Amino acid sequence: MSTHSKSFRRRNLMGAMAGSAVLGAVGVPALAAPAGKPIRIGSTLSLTGPLAQTALLHKIAGEVFVDSLNEGNGLLGRPVEWLLLDDQSKPDVTRSLYEKLITVDKVALIIGPYGTNSILAAMGVAQRYGKLIIQSSMGIPKLATYERQIPASPFGPNPGQDYPGVILDSVASLPKPPKSIAVITSKFPSAQFIAEGMRDVAKKRGLAVPLYLEYEFGTRDFASIAARIKDAGADFLWVGALGLEGNQLLEALKKLNHSPKLHYYLYPAPGPLLASPDMRNALAQSFFEDHPPFSTRVGVAKLSPAYRARAVKAGLPYTNLDSQAAGTYNVFYLLSKAIEATRSLDDKLLAEWLKKSTVDTLFGPLSFNGPNNHGPARMLVKQNQGGRWVVVWPKEVAGGPILTD
Repeated sequence: MSTHSKSFRRRNLMGAMAGSAVLGAVGVPALAAPAGKPIRIGSTLSLTGPLAQTALLHKIAGEVFVDSLNEGNGLLGRPVEWLLLDDQSKPDVTRSLYEKLITVDKVALIIGPYGTNSILAAMGVAQRYGKLIIQSSMGIPKLATYERQIPASPFGPNPGQDYPGVILDSVASLPKPPKSIAVITSKFPSAQFIAEGMRDVAKKRGLAVPLYLEYEFGTRDFASIAARIKDAGADFLWVGALGLEGNQLLEALKKLNHSPKLHYYLYPAPGPLLASPDMRNALAQSFFEDHPPFSTRVGVAKLSPAYRARAVKAGLPYTNLDSQAAGTYNVFYLLSKAIEATRSLDDKLLAEWLKKSTVDTLFGPLSFNGPNNHGPARMLVKQNQGGRWVVVWPKEVAGGPILTD
């Protein structure tokens, strides 16, 4: 058996409840169980490798959504089958697996993987075969030039400037705003892209940048980087970290008896970051957290406990529905909405419907008529407050103020 075959995972789940019914609409009558040939949806996730801790959240979210579909009448009255493969956090593996899904497994539809590198690899395959690809975590929108790619997260067309602006606005609101910032980043493309913007926007706003440092994606030994952070002595530590990198960096800083008072991590694995006592008051990126006003959005009341139950069973350190998991909900939801609206599995028709529509999602209303199919940015800053992620910026949707020591 090949490596790809060994990594093959199949979910063959019967029944479905599509469209708004999937998100817990009230008053929808019971529908007949699905019948006929399953609709096969294929994708990969980084079930192993540096992105595995975060990709696991996406896997659980997808399983919960497909299960919810399969408790009703399916998509177009047919059962749904999710074929999930392990791309090992490697773009070259991702590319090969999407070729397999389309040409060997003959899936009807595909959705995107997790992470900019893998999404770009999958997008190239999708473009070659004219497939719709909905993705939740493409952090460099200007590279997503394929007309049938749809972003399920509101990065907006220019996160390289918008992200830094939101982050610096949040810390500028503090009684003692930082005057200097150390910018440390993985060379993972989207993190590096945002870090460069962070450095440049900080300088334009008059902050000193005593340290800008890049490290290789997959780095585990942060001892030398920690030493340079301590020597820089900046008021604010901003880290373009993915997965467990933030935890590993804080462990290295602790060995030097250095604890940053104000610190931010871009795309962390949310559970491990919360579990570390060194991560008190850490800030991070978000589009959704499971507290008001976000928890009052359509469907959250149903989806949140279903996700939490699976997260507990999987032994996750943080079991609340969060921004990462909600992104995969959105991917499946957008796909199901397009299928039900068009009564079709045709990639061209589905893409055309999405590009002219506005869809109410867990991230709020999403539209796809801007540059590279992006709508307006909707960026949030969250904080570790007592072992729970709480949105702290912008103020109009914050669950509380930013806490400092």
